[in-house]
Amino acid sequence: MSRGEKLNLDLGASWGDGWSLEEEKDAKVVKLLTPTEHRLVFRKEKRKGKIVTLIGPFCLSEESVQSTLSTLKKSLACGGAYKESWMEFQGDIAPKVREQLEKLGFRFKK
Repeated sequence: MSRGEKLNLDLGASWGDGWSLEEEKDAKVVKLLTPTEHRLVFRKEKRKGKIVTLIGPFCLSEESVQSTLSTLKKSLACGGAYKESWMEFQGDIAPKVREQLEKLGFRFKK
């Protein structure tokens, strides 16, 4: 292949032969819930020797999750992140987080 030529990767099939791009069938459909419909659980994990408190699963829109997360991080004075429908907070702060989330209207499993 000389310089300046594009590589042609056609394998002999054309789009007119019934080939088409299929959309992703395994896309997760998440039903958005109000805070009172949530049933959140706590988990503790150790990561690199430090304790991380996980709370979730959350079924909220991305904007409301980020605003809730920033509100909690400011009120608790700790770091945190939102990953795969779970909020992660640095430290063993489950009782404090529970109190703050109950003020926002969230519910927990017993």
